[in-house]
Amino acid sequence: MAVSQTALVYGTYLIATASPGPSNMAIMGTAMRDGRRPALALAAGVVSGSLFWAVLAATGVSALLAADAQALWLVKMAGGAYLLYLAVRAGRSAMGPASAMPAPRTDKGPWRYGLLYRQGMLMHIGNPKAILSWTAIISLGVQAGAPAGGLPTIVGGCVGLGILVFGGYAIAFSTASMTALYARWRRRIEGTLSAVFALAGLKLLFWRS
Repeated sequence: MAVSQTALVYGTYLIATASPGPSNMAIMGTAMRDGRRPALALAAGVVSGSLFWAVLAATGVSALLAADAQALWLVKMAGGAYLLYLAVRAGRSAMGPASAMPAPRTDKGPWRYGLLYRQGMLMHIGNPKAILSWTAIISLGVQAGAPAGGLPTIVGGCVGLGILVFGGYAIAFSTASMTALYARWRRRIEGTLSAVFALAGLKLLFWRS
């Protein structure tokens, strides 16, 4: 792959990944509420979900899914329903007493991290736009007659950027200043998370491709 073509692919993916969205908002909220390690577990799940679609896109499977209206509809329904579930959960937390700032969690064992990891992975796998995004990224980076090594370069580089972005959100928003911000603005932060999840879920449910 030409350097300019690789830079274009990486730049496109970086802008799309770093832009605020349900996954980034979830990582931010988890980091401020529960700390760095839980947020990193959630981020790892998001990265795994992205890698899942990346591999399918690289093998051409995602293009078949994107062209299959019924399969895409099923992914949309599942993803939309899951985001609405997260919206309800965040909304209930936001509506709790203003003084009900959650104490530091003690259930941070492997099973807790596993739940967060699965949450992040399901959020990304349940997003049909990830299918289209990765299909576009692969199409943008691999042109006719391109060498076979181009695909690993695209997938590996973009996944590496995803680790930096999602992990960066987890680290940046788990600092003491951000934790203090969450303590002061808990209800507004949880309310914002609820609104983001609800809008994203409804958009998926009613999105017409």
